Amino acid sequence: MAAIERVFSGVQPTGNLHLGNYLGAIVNFVKLQNTHNCIYCVVDLHAITVWQDPVELTRNIREVTAAFIASGIDPKKHIVFNQSQVAEHAELAWVLNCVARLGWLNRMTQFKEKAGKDRENASVGLYAYPNLMAADILVYRATHVPVGEDQKQHLELARDIAQKFNNDFADSIRAHGLEEKFFPQPEPLITGPATRVMSLRDGAKKMSKSDPSDYSRINLSDEADAIAQKVRKAKTDPEPLPSEEKGLEARPEADNLVGIYAALSGRSKADVLRDFGGGQFSSFKSALVDLSVDKLGPIGAEMKRLTQDPGYVDAVLVDGADRARAIAAETMHAVKDIVGFIRKK
Repeated sequence: MAAIERVFSGVQPTGNLHLGNYLGAIVNFVKLQNTHNCIYCVVDLHAITVWQDPVELTRNIREVTAAFIASGIDPKKHIVFNQSQVAEHAELAWVLNCVARLGWLNRMTQFKEKAGKDRENASVGLYAYPNLMAADILVYRATHVPVGEDQKQHLELARDIAQKFNNDFADSIRAHGLEEKFFPQPEPLITGPATRVMSLRDGAKKMSKSDPSDYSRINLSDEADAIAQKVRKAKTDPEPLPSEEKGLEARPEADNLVGIYAALSGRSKADVLRDFGGGQFSSFKSALVDLSVDKLGPIGAEMKRLTQDPGYVDAVLVDGADRARAIAAETMHAVKDIVGFIRKK
């Protein structure tokens, strides 16, 4: 079972995918297809750590899958599937629950943020979520994981769990003729400067689906007219755009819009300011409207087409799950042998 370079990443199907999801994650997923073996997962088991309406969850799983495909991910060359179709994720998660230490989970800041003050009423799944995330990665013995700032701590946990498993079962791993480091240490994959997209109504807040104002975000499903209107109504300040990046430091709304333009055009903020520095926001926004509609309009149109054909989307997920399961099952067979379980040969 030689480890090969493999990328794993997932997106939760929680509805209203927006520009932040696209620039922060999906656009990098598309690029990685050219250099790595990729497994992209719709992590529906993670979604139910908080209650989900079953009808909405089904719709959201298909929407994320449609967004993957519409953005340029090729489900024939790479694997696209939903997590719940591959039982080995949950199976390995239980083994890793017994490897991970309680103190490790107590240090996870995301649980504290999501559970809020009423932690006693949070689900056990929300608390143990990082162990399932580790299982998602390790069941494919993935070597690289594209991560944002909010997931770095979870990847560190996955690395700790992998190392502890390898150490705890070192003798059994050798006895079964497997690699000494059975689980690889998954590395964070940095694909360039992180694109942190903020609210179009408040440059100090991250773009979020939970914001009550739809004008705070550009949804991937938005049509061209909606995209244009939201960009035009985006909050700005009265000053002209600066000519250098340093001039953006105390201007969060300007910094956000320049960052969006840079990310969509594949350029740096400095390059954008060389073109637009000293000019008024009105002309810059017009250019940003044209760019946003050009880049995002076709994605929204294709997502709409795909979600109207649920049979096709479901077939992509089933095919991807079959291919993912073949890899995951091999890992779980080895894990059961290592741990000492008896299994059907």
